Amino acid sequence: MPVLYTAQATATGGRTGSAKSSDGHLDVALDTVKELGGAGGAGTNPEQLFAAGYAACFLGALKFVGGREKVAIPADTTVTADVGIGPRADGGGFELTLAINVAIPGLDKAAAEDIVAKAHVVCPYSQLTRAGADVKLSVA
Repeated sequence: MPVLYTAQATATGGRTGSAKSSDGHLDVALDTVKELGGAGGAGTNPEQLFAAGYAACFLGALKFVGGREKVAIPADTTVTADVGIGPRADGGGFELTLAINVAIPGLDKAAAEDIVAKAHVVCPYSQLTRAGADVKLSVA
């Protein structure tokens, strides 16, 4: 696959630290939520960042599919992503749960369900959740 864009972000301090993108557009404080044993400070967390990215990407996929299918996606369309985290049943760490809720005002339910299903096929975040990803690990 030819890579058209690569985002880069660096985290320090883990769940209680900070994360910054290489271009400086993202610069956030991170805090561990109380549910995971943290103080629940004012910072964000990896699950919120993933949810925001997935929601935005899925909305982009809806617009892409809508354009291809000649279906107008209204400007007030919303995508809400829920990202949950909990311990794996086998005790081997943690895993995520994912849910996408889409509201497309003015589009009947059957048409909306069709567009959402097609967006789920083309959305790269959705593809990642279905097939996994080839993650290249390196140590500096």
